[in-house]
Amino acid sequence: MKKHYVGRTVAALVLVFILCSYSWAARIKDIASIGGVRDNQLIGYGLVVGLDGSGDSVKNGFTDQTLSNLLSRQGLSMRDKALKSDNIASVMVTALLPPFAKIGAAIDVMVSSIGDASSLLGGTLLMTPLRGADGKIYAVAQGPVTVGGFSAGGASGKVSKNHTTAGSVPNGGLVERELHYAFDETRNFMINLHRPDFTTCTRLAKMLNKKMSGIEAHIADSGTVAVRTKDTFEGNMIALVSAIESLDIPVDSVARVVLNEKTGTVVIGEKVRISTIAIAHGNLSIQIKEQQQVSQPLPFAPGGGRAGAEPTQVNGATIAPGGNTVVTTDTSVNIMEEKKKLMVVPEGVTIQDVVSALNAIGVSPRDLIIILQAIKAAGALQADLVIM
Repeated sequence: MKKHYVGRTVAALVLVFILCSYSWAARIKDIASIGGVRDNQLIGYGLVVGLDGSGDSVKNGFTDQTLSNLLSRQGLSMRDKALKSDNIASVMVTALLPPFAKIGAAIDVMVSSIGDASSLLGGTLLMTPLRGADGKIYAVAQGPVTVGGFSAGGASGKVSKNHTTAGSVPNGGLVERELHYAFDETRNFMINLHRPDFTTCTRLAKMLNKKMSGIEAHIADSGTVAVRTKDTFEGNMIALVSAIESLDIPVDSVARVVLNEKTGTVVIGEKVRISTIAIAHGNLSIQIKEQQQVSQPLPFAPGGGRAGAEPTQVNGATIAPGGNTVVTTDTSVNIMEEKKKLMVVPEGVTIQDVVSALNAIGVSPRDLIIILQAIKAAGALQADLVIM
């Protein structure tokens, strides 16, 4: 009975060890991308119409010029004519063209005002060509603009919710040109890590050579693994990439501490370690108070109300006849220095040890930011310090 109990205990420990070993693994598709398979940025200039008096003002000349050109293309001669319409706004339209997007596929577009329009609420984006970096048109956008807020006001007040000069047109863009990916024709491809790391890259190459048959993987640099199919490979490249993306791989990361003094946020990575150090941290508070006091003259002040009275000198100050009211400032300065003894912080070998040691100091997050910077300056913090 005892042997069975020991056997079950050992099996449970082995299971826990296996789970802990793979609990921090991630899929390859979440930490890397296939070389050349990416989104492409598109941009265009257009008009939003149908606004309720919240469009561009008359002094915005390029909006009127755009409207004149638009009407001219529709067969209306509007050149050299003054156009005064505050229900239109000039906007820049942006979108992302996904890889392998086919002609006719719908994509989301973003609309942002470039004039002095106060709101795009209720507007409709007119047909706008979207161009890529090469100047070619890849999509056309049109449709009602969704702002997700409102803005209203008068001469001396205004109420607004969210940002009303930028919005979106869901599925408002239609793909007109495809990007050619000869992916199934090639026999080689690259796997690029989102965060280059030699350790993770080495693990990735070893796992691919072990798990996948018919391919060879080798490290090109700290962020790239080159995959080449052998002559014996008979599978489909799409199926191969799908199988590779589904593999789990342990991800390594550098020791890093991120500090944000604006919000008092401290984030400590898993690999962070500290050496044994002694810390004494005491807050210094300086409080300055100022109070205004009014000094009224007494009834029988020097020269007070007497005819022909001359100014009187009192403590070096000239007092006019009849006295005068003096406003004085009473300033008090209070300095308090917290007295704390020197405290030894032991070396931490795990993230829990580091957190426990820092919590033992008993300081606020903003004080912890200063302490971590001092520990780094002393050479006792084995981690990169990133200040946001």
